[in-house]
Amino acid sequence: MDSALARYLDDLVRTSREVLGDDLVGAYAAGSVGLGAYQAGRSDVDVALVCAGPLTGTVKRTLVARLRHEALPCLARGLELVVYRWAVAAAGSPAPGFEVELNTGRAMPFRRTLDPADRPSADGWFWYGLDRSILRQSGLALLGPPAAEVFADLDPADLRRLLVEALSWWLALPTPPDDRPAPGTEDAVLGACRSLVRHRDRVWLSKVDAGRRLVDTGEPAEVIRRAIAARHGGPPPTGAEARAFQQRVRAEIAG
Repeated sequence: MDSALARYLDDLVRTSREVLGDDLVGAYAAGSVGLGAYQAGRSDVDVALVCAGPLTGTVKRTLVARLRHEALPCLARGLELVVYRWAVAAAGSPAPGFEVELNTGRAMPFRRTLDPADRPSADGWFWYGLDRSILRQSGLALLGPPAAEVFADLDPADLRRLLVEALSWWLALPTPPDDRPAPGTEDAVLGACRSLVRHRDRVWLSKVDAGRRLVDTGEPAEVIRRAIAARHGGPPPTGAEARAFQQRVRAEIAG
């Protein structure tokens, strides 16, 4: 792990312990860090905290104040932090179930949500169950027991439903002109690749590694190759190419 990233995560865990005390039972790097695909300058820092029981409103607000970018500067594009109770992490539920959600950073819109009921449905409720599934497999323990001992996986039917919901959410976003390369389409394509690999092979990979696996196994490759190349400055796929690929992936997962 990059030394600057390691220092930031150490500071985040230390600050969280100062706020939560003995109620903090685990801290886990998720997302690209957990999957070994962190890309400085592009990736977010994703962290899940696990607490022993429900948090009071005062504790939630204090945690947000201490961890937001203005108080603890995030070296990446931004921090995406979610706090779960141990019982929620262990339940394998598809519901959001979080205590606190915080998005903060120099290039990330600030979001503070202290109750799942306050999160707009239009922003998607599928993220959390999928993230906990990834955490079970690949969460990097910064504090506490191994992630596989804390996070339960989803039931296969719930996993399939959330993958389809995620693809439908991406497809509903405003789309760029069909015939021109459009920034952001590479993430849409590679996110679909990761969903398809999880569905077929029952393993979570980073987005780029999932794209490479599909290319290596004979998946029609041009749109995937362009999406991977766009991560390093190449032209991304067009809106039409991205949508067509996402729709095909969604149809296969939906069965």
